[in-house]
Amino acid sequence: MTDALIHITGIVQGVGMRPFVFREAVANRISGWVLNAGDGVHIEAHGADEDMRKFVRALSAHAPAASRIERVAVTPLDNHPSRSGDAASAPGAPAFIIRASEDETAHTTLVSPDIATCPDCVRELFDPTDRRYHYPFINCTNCGPRFTIIRDLPYDRAMTSMDRFPMCPACAAEYADPLDRRFHAQPDACFECGPHITWRGRDPQPGTAPDAGPVPAIGRTRQESDAIIERCRELIAAGSIVAIKGLGGFHLACDAANQAAVLELRRRKRRSNKPLAIMVRDIDRARALCHVDEDEQQLLTGSVRPIVLLRRRKPAPGARPAAAPAVAPAVAFDLPELGVMLPYTPLQHLLLAACEKTGVTALVMTSGNVSEEPIETDDELAWEHLVAAGIADALLGNDRDILSRYDDSVVRIVDGTAMPVRRARGYAPQPLPLPVRPLPPATQNAPIAQDACILACGSEQKATLALTRENADGSASCFLSQHIGDIENAETLDAWHAARERLTGLFDLRQTTIACDLHPTYLSSQWARQQAAQHQAPLVEVQHHHAHIAAVMAEHSRNDRVLGLAFDGTGAGTDGTVWGGELLLCGFGGYARAGSLAPWRLPGAAASVRDARRNALSLLYAADLLDHPGAAAALGKLDPTMREVTLQMVERGINSPLTSSMGRLFDAASALLGICGTATYEGEPATLLEAAAWRAHDRNAPAIDLPPFALSCQGPAEPDFQTRSHMARVDEELPKRRLTLDPAPALQGVLDGLHAGAPTDALALAFHQSVARSACAAAEDICRDAGIHAVALSGGVFMNRLLLQFIRDGLERAGLEVLIPHSAPVNDGCIAYGQAAVARQRLSLA
Repeated sequence: MTDALIHITGIVQGVGMRPFVFREAVANRISGWVLNAGDGVHIEAHGADEDMRKFVRALSAHAPAASRIERVAVTPLDNHPSRSGDAASAPGAPAFIIRASEDETAHTTLVSPDIATCPDCVRELFDPTDRRYHYPFINCTNCGPRFTIIRDLPYDRAMTSMDRFPMCPACAAEYADPLDRRFHAQPDACFECGPHITWRGRDPQPGTAPDAGPVPAIGRTRQESDAIIERCRELIAAGSIVAIKGLGGFHLACDAANQAAVLELRRRKRRSNKPLAIMVRDIDRARALCHVDEDEQQLLTGSVRPIVLLRRRKPAPGARPAAAPAVAPAVAFDLPELGVMLPYTPLQHLLLAACEKTGVTALVMTSGNVSEEPIETDDELAWEHLVAAGIADALLGNDRDILSRYDDSVVRIVDGTAMPVRRARGYAPQPLPLPVRPLPPATQNAPIAQDACILACGSEQKATLALTRENADGSASCFLSQHIGDIENAETLDAWHAARERLTGLFDLRQTTIACDLHPTYLSSQWARQQAAQHQAPLVEVQHHHAHIAAVMAEHSRNDRVLGLAFDGTGAGTDGTVWGGELLLCGFGGYARAGSLAPWRLPGAAASVRDARRNALSLLYAADLLDHPGAAAALGKLDPTMREVTLQMVERGINSPLTSSMGRLFDAASALLGICGTATYEGEPATLLEAAAWRAHDRNAPAIDLPPFALSCQGPAEPDFQTRSHMARVDEELPKRRLTLDPAPALQGVLDGLHAGAPTDALALAFHQSVARSACAAAEDICRDAGIHAVALSGGVFMNRLLLQFIRDGLERAGLEVLIPHSAPVNDGCIAYGQAAVARQRLSLA
């Protein structure tokens, strides 16, 4: 093998593959060339047999850490014509060169997410002798923007938003030097030739109208740039709010220790209670605030740097570790977790360093938008929507365009593994696996076409979308988009369409099949139905909770049946009711509803989501507990007229759909305990119920033993019949019965405890334990009956770390394998992934 063509597939564009290949070629005395193409990295190599073997091994063994190499294919050049007439292509030529990229092939190469500033660049950033001292856009082949600046493949400067910044001679020399860390670093730049930060402020005095938008100050030199950062620091230290442009959009920043500033930010952003994330300068400051284990430290300091949900430390009253940043109570109120991240851009490093000089040691860094709207990415629109609209007092922008909108990712560690809460910057759109299809004999000779592509439209809340690409081995890749938001308005739907067009264009994917949630009013599902009808494309409607469990199965490459515990807020059931507390026997092709919570009516539907007291009233009515003396305090907070109207709605079934929602059950328990009766954000009552339970758990409060739920049999399990699409098949025999879990005994126990004066926190913990014991007992029963041994957990309720811990431990004690998502969010952010897995299997069975 002295001469060969080598094709590397699955690698990530933007992680320095060509410089890496060049260095390995030189080290192993290989001549030839390397180039980027739409389908991967192509190499023509010439060398001695042993040198070639070492070179080929190195391509996989020493590849950049951010790469995802799937395959290194080697073809002897004797059997394949040379692709170049360059001198370096001739056998024995002494040179190895990097050729210009070409785009003659399909876009199958992966694209790197943005990478946090590396230690080498941070060191140069603060080195007064370095020519990039304090340059807010310093980067190299090991770090910097990637996906948010890419316009098209292959990944070259001309295909990015850096194309408007021609390199100066000094940067061009680094770019061309194989021994330099910036060799072929596409965003390479400096003060002389690259992007610059900008500054615009408005008069923050009360009663003054904002100006029309002054011409921004531009940080063309280090002195001008430092002056802008200093002005930003001054405003933050004075209690102002600044909109700051990041990699994938703007942040709204203020001093995290300033209670008045944090409350003002909440008022302006219309985010009254939902917790805010903070940014601190280094890992020591994060440790002083929160418990940080080794895995959490790796997340905080690694190349992604998401927001990490950490358990807060509880210092003695009046005491605070010397290194601990001050954090105002309004940042996260009494929640046991705090969202913390470290700087991941050069500008953030510079700003945190400047702020610390005046005692500002932590910044609130929340998404730059009004709540429920997409994050701002454009400087002019950010000025209009954030500053001129009165949300921020100034804007720290720059002249490098953001081509893809990306929020910060949010992650927590569960059992030593990252569990995403919001999958965005740093993770998306890295592909997730879809298992090899287990085709029945009749379809062995009719596999899905290689050009088949499923567009999965996802859910309405915490929306994502997904596109699939078939692989030669019968598996497929699933490109799950970044978190988009709640598609409840035109602005967020526009962002959803922008993400869809970005993925389809960048990876050259064109959907042949569309999958969506079967809910009739989701905007993304309505669009899917219209598109399928217009283009006569196959449409697969996937029940919400089936998609939840299918996502976990796909991630774990499970083709056998599992029992899925799908616990969330609400999802459309196939029987016209609102599901959310489901035990489903699942395969990719279909499911059977083997168990669920006993249904009750949800008066006013969405109104009961916002007002958990109405939900609690209905639940007590269903459980015949309205007259229990323990209910008086909670129900007494309802206006008498509202109580009467609500009961009439429930009794007559007026705008009161039946629900089996576990999320709504937790909301009701929170209202009954007087913890939270009205929600200012989705799931707030349940979130505060968990916080109360953690307080009792952490102080080892005396145990209160609540009765478990009552389990009863309701006939055979219900198979999945979806009349709006087709019958999804469950090949194995259905279980002989379906279980109903009635929470009435546990609710009575809660009311008994309230009436007896038991501590609220202890009752919250006992309620968690009762739910967990009941769910585990039902799961064991169903698994034994069905002869299966694995249980998958999914749904937004499992963002409750305490409940997840209790149920996982209980199932494992019963000898069951527990599958928990670690690549896609456990909440509705995984729905598109699950839809793609289900639709792909149904296509193979069609």
